[in-house]
Amino acid sequence: MLKMIKLISVLLLSPMTSSVKDSLSFFLTATLGVPKMPKFMGVVMVNNEPVGYYDSHTNVAVHKQTWVQEYLKKDRQHLEWYADQCRAHQSDFNADIYNLKRRSNQTGGVHILQRVSGCEVDKGTGAVSGFNRYGYNGEDFILLDMDTETWIAPQRAAELTKVRWDAEVATIQFMKHFYLNDCAQWIDNYMVYARKFLDRTVHPKVALLQKMPWSVVCCHATGFYPDHTAKMFWRKDGKEVRNHVAAGEILPNHDGTFQKSVYLNVSAVPEDEWAEYECVFYFDNGAQDEMVTALDKAVIKTNDLLPGSVFGGTVMVLLLLAAGVLVAGVLVACRFRRRKDSGEYQKFMRILIHVLLPSFCLKIPLCDR
Repeated sequence: MLKMIKLISVLLLSPMTSSVKDSLSFFLTATLGVPKMPKFMGVVMVNNEPVGYYDSHTNVAVHKQTWVQEYLKKDRQHLEWYADQCRAHQSDFNADIYNLKRRSNQTGGVHILQRVSGCEVDKGTGAVSGFNRYGYNGEDFILLDMDTETWIAPQRAAELTKVRWDAEVATIQFMKHFYLNDCAQWIDNYMVYARKFLDRTVHPKVALLQKMPWSVVCCHATGFYPDHTAKMFWRKDGKEVRNHVAAGEILPNHDGTFQKSVYLNVSAVPEDEWAEYECVFYFDNGAQDEMVTALDKAVIKTNDLLPGSVFGGTVMVLLLLAAGVLVAGVLVACRFRRRKDSGEYQKFMRILIHVLLPSFCLKIPLCDR
């Protein structure tokens, strides 16, 4: 659920934060007509990493990073403060999304209202910039210009809201002070605990995967961090290859690391040229720490069952063993059947189906391409 909200938030509203800035972002999301999703969610992100989460199913806030535990030892009420803020916004957002639906003359369907707010601090200059914007159904709805202290309405449906909110001068000034001062101070406080975690570098495990001999070869890297500096590609004779190559998106893992795949159509590559191809992974941070995996049939993990491959031979042995067990099982079953001992026969068949058969089901995790 959190991964989905993070993806929606980044795609719809999140400002792009560079590696030379620290950021603190607050995402509030109301949904209508989205099956199995909470009607209200809140996510706190530090440098685009989720550190706290709240939703209307549980009505409690939980932390999502280990370093937050250390911070909470200093400020034990901090997490509950976030929960209180989410509860206070929950009824307003759910009412707003119904009003927007009615104002737009919409009936039924899926509707999403989001607010992303927060601040960025330039690591070099210390300059602070704040942001507070709303989006409705994937489009910018209204946003605050902190320089002019007025709201900007990108679409006509937000013009009435702009007139009403522009008149709330005290609220605008409060927001401006919070996002340019308090928010920046919170970043400083968080970074005392988060810096080591956020600035870490974790190299991936890289493997070459292939479903069948005629399939594309997938170079799969998993377990790396961070994602924004990760680069991965195929190269030949020291130069990046673009023909017959496709790249997958960087995807999150459950443990906070990431994974990525790049694909090479080997059917378009002469076999005597395979040795010239390499899969390359590196972090674009000036460290020059490339991880290079040569295109070699001997290291490719595959579903190939053809005679001659080590992996295929192992699978064939297991399949033959399974066949032998099944044949023996059938013979024994027939013997029970001839004895017309239905109780023993049914018992044996349950064992055969539920115990023996699953033990020989082979599942090989290869790139789905």
